[in-house]
Amino acid sequence: MAEKEVILTVEGLKKMEQELEHLKTVRRREVAERIKQAREFGDISENSEYEDAKNEQAFIEGRILTLEKMLRNARVVDETDLNPNVVSIGSTVRLKDLEYNDTMEVTLVGSSEANPDDHKISNESPVGKAILGKKAGNVVEVTTPGGVMKFKILAIVH
Repeated sequence: MAEKEVILTVEGLKKMEQELEHLKTVRRREVAERIKQAREFGDISENSEYEDAKNEQAFIEGRILTLEKMLRNARVVDETDLNPNVVSIGSTVRLKDLEYNDTMEVTLVGSSEANPDDHKISNESPVGKAILGKKAGNVVEVTTPGGVMKFKILAIVH
């Protein structure tokens, strides 16, 4: 089975590389030190500190493997190659909700970078799928669990 391509913006790639570096250098050492200290307390069979540290170590090693795999399969979107008139990954899009007359601005990113709190939506989300490839002035319909929503693309900012 082919590994899934991970689409990243330049900013997303930098964040992922920084997290990986931090886990490999800082967090690994911290957890190794915690395990060492917990062992010094004696019997590790009933030592919750040792158990917690070992669990954290397993989590960190798993996250390192995940990040390394994602970086191996990463395709970085070069924003200079993008058509400024078409919504693509890396585009910031101003949308108007036609039912509620609300305006919002979202940035379309790959699923691994999505963060709704930061107005970053995945290209795999319902809204992301609907606006991908569209132009300013287009109206898109998005089927959500609450019904169909209509958005007008007011502007595309790169």
